[in-house]
Amino acid sequence: MSRITSTFASLSSARRAGLVTYVTAGHPDPARSASLLRTIDRAGADVIEVGVPFSDPLADGPVIQRASERALALGVTLASTLDLIASVRADVRAPLVLFSYANPIYRMGLDRFAGRAADAGVDGVLVLDVPAEESDDLRRAVSARSLDLIFLLSPTTTDARMALAGRLGSGFLYAISRLGVTGARIALADGVESLVARIRRASDLPVAVGFGISQPAHVAAVGRWADAAVVGSALVQLIDDAAGTGDMETRVGAYVRSLADAAAVAMDSSGR
Repeated sequence: MSRITSTFASLSSARRAGLVTYVTAGHPDPARSASLLRTIDRAGADVIEVGVPFSDPLADGPVIQRASERALALGVTLASTLDLIASVRADVRAPLVLFSYANPIYRMGLDRFAGRAADAGVDGVLVLDVPAEESDDLRRAVSARSLDLIFLLSPTTTDARMALAGRLGSGFLYAISRLGVTGARIALADGVESLVARIRRASDLPVAVGFGISQPAHVAAVGRWADAAVVGSALVQLIDDAAGTGDMETRVGAYVRSLADAAAVAMDSSGR
């Protein structure tokens, strides 16, 4: 059983929803990136996504784009992202998911990438621009190293494609709550509950919902329907805002802790 599968099984047994957080590798700088991963883990994140900075994103909103640009300017690459994960793996309890576009991975070479990722302690891989229908080579490479391959699903994904992603994927399915790019929103998108229900009919994998989730109230709402809520842009923005202060880790830890507490309450009140 993978670390991701074990985590979601434990969450289910404890009758609580999970919190998945996203950070960009090397942001606000490589030296503090490792400290932030440890802080987020200690604050209660159940899964941590580590984004590989990329110059030509398709789904990243302005907050994550800026973080990627800054990390790239500091020389952060896929290879150094894997080195970062390796440097914290022994200290981090949560599963670590590498969040990337295809170009850096295919440039490194699928087999070499999968081997380096496994050696670094990566638990799962999510490649935004590789759909399930075109994932055979990537899936073979990561499966050979016992890494979970996670797919994105959106409100426009057909039931047939949801079922395919459920068959070919592992770990969990990432449900995009709204069309467009990432970014914090004031309110959740309409139709999240029905989207999760559609995915559950198509697959038995856990469902994590992201895009637009930024507040404990959002996490609590999502936790009534899904297995986990994903918070990315709001956390990256907080890191950006606090980077010039002396209490960045304290502020980030308090924010993540508030989200994790909301996830636990959500499952308790859902009756699941």
